Amino acid sequence: MQLIRKTSRWAAAVACGMLAAAALPGAAARAADSAPPVPDRYRLQKLDWQPCSGGELECAPMAVPRDWYHPGAGPGLTVEVSRHRAADPSKRRGVLMMAAGGPGASGLKRPATLTGLSPKLAAAYDVVSFDQRGVGASTNVVCSDQDKVDALFTSGDLRDRSPRAIDATFDRARDFVADCERASGGLLPYLTTDQAVHDMDLYRSLLGVDKVSYYGPSYATVLGAYYATEFPRRVDRVVLDSTVDFTRGWESFLAGQPMSFQRRFEQDFLPWLAKNDAAYHQGRTPAEAEASYERLRAALRDRPLDLDGTTVTPNQLDVAATNAMYTANGGFQTLAAQLVLLEDPGAASADARRTAAQQLRHSMGANFFADFTAVTCGETPWKRDRRYWVNESAQATRVNPLAGARELTFAAICSNWPRTRAPQIEVTGKGLPPVLMLNATHDPAAYYEGALRAHRALAGSRLITVPDGDHGQFQNGNACADAHVEDYLLDGALPAQDTGCPGVPLPGPAARG
Repeated sequence: MQLIRKTSRWAAAVACGMLAAAALPGAAARAADSAPPVPDRYRLQKLDWQPCSGGELECAPMAVPRDWYHPGAGPGLTVEVSRHRAADPSKRRGVLMMAAGGPGASGLKRPATLTGLSPKLAAAYDVVSFDQRGVGASTNVVCSDQDKVDALFTSGDLRDRSPRAIDATFDRARDFVADCERASGGLLPYLTTDQAVHDMDLYRSLLGVDKVSYYGPSYATVLGAYYATEFPRRVDRVVLDSTVDFTRGWESFLAGQPMSFQRRFEQDFLPWLAKNDAAYHQGRTPAEAEASYERLRAALRDRPLDLDGTTVTPNQLDVAATNAMYTANGGFQTLAAQLVLLEDPGAASADARRTAAQQLRHSMGANFFADFTAVTCGETPWKRDRRYWVNESAQATRVNPLAGARELTFAAICSNWPRTRAPQIEVTGKGLPPVLMLNATHDPAAYYEGALRAHRALAGSRLITVPDGDHGQFQNGNACADAHVEDYLLDGALPAQDTGCPGVPLPGPAARG
C-alpha cells in the first residue's frame, strides 16, 4: 500500500437499499451476491484497444456503472484498462490481472514493468491492469488543489500539540473535506474497494475468460482479497505481496503505521547511517545519527530553509524520511544525501540543490491524496470524537514521532468525512484456492503484525516471510521471493507450509555527487 507515501481515504451517505442490505452481517462476505444484473450497455461493450502512450501496452476505456448496486441509474464512469499480450501463445495459460497500491496510484503501465522483469510470466499470461475508478486516466476524483494538500502536511510543526496548532489541523481538514464534497461531482460514495472489484469482474468478463489469476502489492492486496471473496469462482491463482491488514478496517490499520515506520527508521536506517558515517558524517552510532536528525529538524522548525524556491520545514524532513523507508536500495541513500545537503546547502552543487528541492516540494500529490482519502475515509466507519483523536495522536507523536506526528491530520479528515454506507467485506478464504502471501518483517507500510492477521483470516493461505524491511518483495531483487511467485503462477507450486526467504542485504553508500 502506498500508505503515507506511495495509503484516510473513503463517502457521502447515499440512500442505497442494496448497499445497506449488503452491509448486514449475514451478507458481509458476499456483497456481490446482492448486485442486480449488469445492463447491456456495460455487459456487451467492446473494448477499443489502442497503443498506450509509450507503445509497450494496449489501452482501452471501459464504461462501468457509477453504483454497482443501482447499475442502471445515472451516468457511468470510465475505467482505463491495459494489457500486454502473452509473448508465446502456445504457452499461454490465461490472464494475470494486476492492480496498483495507494489507494490512489496508477496501475495502467504496470504490466510493462512486470513482463519486462519476468519473461516467463510474459510468455504465459496476458498481463492486464487498470487505473482504479477515481485515479489517473480513469474518471478522476477531485478535492483540493496542490497548495492546500501541501499545507495539510507542511504547515507549522505537526509535532506541536498546542491548542492553536490542533485547531489549525482540524480547520485545514474540514476545509479539505468541504472541497472534496464540492468538487467531486457526487463521486465520493462510489470510490470504494467493493465498487472497484465489480469493475474488475466486468473487465474479466469483457476479456472473455471465466477466471483470472491475480498479483497485487500493498493496497492492491485488499483489492485482490476482496475480489477473491466476492467472486470466488472467478479466481485461479492469487498472490498478495506486502499485505495490508483487511481484517480491522482503515482506522485501525493507519493507526498502526507510526509504529512500523519508527521501527524501520530506528532498527534499519539509523544503524545503516551510522555504519556509513565515513560517507555521510551523521554519527558513528545509531544514537548519534538520530541526534543529528533531530538537530537538523529543530533547525528547520526554528528557521525553515528556502531551497531553490521550496520552503523546507521539519514536516517535510519527516516526509522525506518516511518515503525513504519503503525501499532501502535507493531510499536510504537518498535520505542520507538529503540530510547532508540540508545541513549545508551552500556546499552542494546547483544540480544537487535543484534535485533535492524537487524531491522535497510536495508531500503527497493532490490527485493521489483525493483518491486515498475517498477510499480510506469513505469505506470505514471512523470515530468522530475529536478528543479521542487528540489524545491518540499525542501518544503516537510521543512514542513514534516520525509518522505519528501526522496521524492527527489523517484522523481529522476521516472523522469529518461523510458517513459511509459501504459494505464491510469479511475475508475468510472460503471456497478459494490457496493464496500465496509475501511480507517483510520490518515493512514500514504493510506492517508484519497486520499481515499475520490477514494470513490467519485467509484460510489456506501460505505466507513467505522475509527478514528485511522493503515494501514489496516480488521483483525487488530477492531471487527467492521471485521464484516462489513464478513457480506458483506458472505451475501452481506452493510450499507445503509457511516458509521464509533470506532478506536482501542493505546497500552501500551512494557515490559522491
